[in-house]
Amino acid sequence: MALPGDWLIDQPEAPPIGWFLFAHGAGAPMDSDFMQALTQLLVERDLGVVRFEFPYMAERRETGKRRPPNKMEVLLDSFQTQIDRVRSELAQAPLYIGGKSMGGRVASMLVQDNFDCGKVAGAVCLGYPFHPPGKPEKLRTEHLQPLTSPTLIVQGTRDKLGSLEEVEGYALANAIQVHWLEDGDHDFKPRKVSGFTQSQHWQAAADQMRQWMHLQES
Repeated sequence: MALPGDWLIDQPEAPPIGWFLFAHGAGAPMDSDFMQALTQLLVERDLGVVRFEFPYMAERRETGKRRPPNKMEVLLDSFQTQIDRVRSELAQAPLYIGGKSMGGRVASMLVQDNFDCGKVAGAVCLGYPFHPPGKPEKLRTEHLQPLTSPTLIVQGTRDKLGSLEEVEGYALANAIQVHWLEDGDHDFKPRKVSGFTQSQHWQAAADQMRQWMHLQES
């Protein structure tokens, strides 16, 4: 693992078949258990992973004081800067963008323009926040309806920010593929009675990402 400036970079020994620019969610940093686990699993599947932090989280790391997420325009600006930097400094192989929860949402708002100009090959949202907690009427799906850029959403069936029952009623673009993890919550953690484990769901998410990215390359 290397840390140049504000990046965490993980990659396989052989040249990666693709890069994933991986943004964190609203409440946890780029080295959270979820981010660490998915990164390692993707590296094992021959992908290179670049992690970064939005300005408010970087400030929290420096000061130790919790800050709310930046306004959306700042998050979008920050993510776009990282896309451009990866393209210029690292990515010879295809570049995919995405993230956990909020990070995935920001990526989904940038993917179309960057796909159209050839900067990225698609986006992956891990636990997409279809609506705020407890506010299912406030949907965050308007920009997802006209997408033509390849987009994968991996979602737990009982995610409180967008469950299987809820999402099945949404109008989403044909370019969006949704992969469901049985009984998973927003962090893909299932209940014991389900017969699954969080680790299994994390591995399934990584498998799905790898297979889906392979489809986009073919």
